Amino acid sequence: MAQQSIEPATRHTPGELIRHWRRQRHMTQLDLSIRCRISARHLSFIETGRSTPTSAMVVKVCEQLDVPLRHRNDILLAAGHAPAYGQSSLEQPSMRSISQALIQILDGHLPYPAVVVDRHWDMVDANSAIDRLTAGCADELLEPPVNVLRLSLHPNGMAPRIQNLPQWRGHVLSRLDHQIRVTGDPELERLRTELGSYPGGIDHAPTHSLVVPLRLETEHGPLTFFSTTTVFGTPMDVTVSELAIESFFPADTRTADALRQQR
Repeated sequence: MAQQSIEPATRHTPGELIRHWRRQRHMTQLDLSIRCRISARHLSFIETGRSTPTSAMVVKVCEQLDVPLRHRNDILLAAGHAPAYGQSSLEQPSMRSISQALIQILDGHLPYPAVVVDRHWDMVDANSAIDRLTAGCADELLEPPVNVLRLSLHPNGMAPRIQNLPQWRGHVLSRLDHQIRVTGDPELERLRTELGSYPGGIDHAPTHSLVVPLRLETEHGPLTFFSTTTVFGTPMDVTVSELAIESFFPADTRTADALRQQR
């Protein structure tokens, strides 16, 4: 997979970072300058280092390029400005409302499984119904930090019990590919290489379902799920912007009945 990324530890000028993200978004200097309402000449000066952007200009350009908040801070620092977006632990008092919202969403989704993940798909929290999916997985895969994509596709994880494994693998890897294109995250690239080495095949054939199902063999018989992703709207904190809630819903009445009976 041809994917250009910039390692966070490498020093770059703000212009180099902006050019990197502009190219990631397949935009020309003219396209971006029009969106930012500045001249293409000014943007060219910023990218070549002949002009240092103000903090307001960095924020404006990053908004048009949909740069993740973490990387917006990188560009601001490279330009000599203070970061504009905080990064808070969920344990901090200021994050109490966020933590409580996550708990309410997870508990409110019972008896169906739901999990909170960070930008690298590491589990942050989950409700008790997640055991319906992870039963039978190797203990080492359940040791924190639990990477839910690794847990899903690993031969010692959920993979042997996924009845439509090639289809599910295709869905998971395609989604990860898209995330890598959007973020340029080298850690996700390494995860993609690892997951791609697992056995199971890939099936990208169109499905007759409205969504790609997860068909899982369990001690209660085969269960079928579909999933949705929830993120916080207009986050201004790096941690919050990188959280996602994966909620699994029953795709048929048999699955719904089985989960309600196990509650």
